[in-house]
Amino acid sequence: MKSLVWRVLGIIILGVISWLITHSWKEMSLITVIFHGIRVILYYYHERVWERIHWGRIKHPLSDLPVNKTLNPEDFRLIQNQLRELGYLD
Repeated sequence: MKSLVWRVLGIIILGVISWLITHSWKEMSLITVIFHGIRVILYYYHERVWERIHWGRIKHPLSDLPVNKTLNPEDFRLIQNQLRELGYLD
């Protein structure tokens, strides 16, 4: 909800600024739609690039384990007990 409100606020502010400069509803709409359309596309690619950058992240010690199915509660209990025995959990 926070992101949605922020995006709507940005659209409104750009719309008002565009209208104050152009005094045209058509140009205001065009500027606002194009700008926010470009931002959505750039944000998508920005996130894809950052997903490939690993520095600054803490890698989970179990992230390399291949898991072929959904873990059930018993699986979680067994893993938790094993991690506790190995000293990873209190």
